[in-house]
Amino acid sequence: MRLVSYNVNGIRAALKKGLLDWISEVDADILCFQETKSQPDQIDASIFEELGYKHSYWHSAQKKGYSGVLTISKKKATRSIVGIDIEKYDNEGRVLRTDFGAVTLLNCYFPSGSSGDERHAFKMSFLHDFHPWVKELLKERKKVIIVGDYNVVRLDLDIHNPQRKDAPSGFKPEERAWLNNWFAEDFDDAFRVVHPEKENDFSWWSYRSGARKNNKGWRIDYISVTKNLGKKVADARHGHEAVHSDHAPVIVDLKM
Repeated sequence: MRLVSYNVNGIRAALKKGLLDWISEVDADILCFQETKSQPDQIDASIFEELGYKHSYWHSAQKKGYSGVLTISKKKATRSIVGIDIEKYDNEGRVLRTDFGAVTLLNCYFPSGSSGDERHAFKMSFLHDFHPWVKELLKERKKVIIVGDYNVVRLDLDIHNPQRKDAPSGFKPEERAWLNNWFAEDFDDAFRVVHPEKENDFSWWSYRSGARKNNKGWRIDYISVTKNLGKKVADARHGHEAVHSDHAPVIVDLKM
């Protein structure tokens, strides 16, 4: 099974940059998009159906042009649920659950705290509320995959300048500690299963100062798999050929 997670930074803009051609080429079974910045009625679902993705599942923000996640699949989900029953997050369209038989997939767009202290505090609130919610889910569902833009750098390997001292949101000690605990307890980082020590392989670059051209990036997009699925990760990579966004997609093949 091929699974893709991709922050498209506006799906309508990405479509204008050739996203459909890339979807056809990558030939995934399921694609999870974050930061869609769209409502379902703003996208003609037939454009995905023509590529074999007959099933589309949305969780859009109440605020138009903001946040939102979308999962498209060749196979129909056995169940789909939006949100985590916490209004302040669900209003922003941040978590979408789809079950495919015994496997539960969460498509997530974690808050960014880069706009200031208030949003960083909101981000930390989300992290502290999301983890126990996932813990409860794991009591019911044993095979869980959580994909998306986590907006957090995990390891020093995952940023081009780990020696920086200003600790911006995304690289603050408290959120990195949260993410390392996340992977220590219940999940494997699918990319690091395949590439435990790979350097200079990032998923996001600032639009400023030629950051992408010079590969001055961060790895903040992840596919987390429960430990029982970690051994089923056959391959993982970033789709650096995809240039529809300031992010690169994460592509993982699982021997399911």
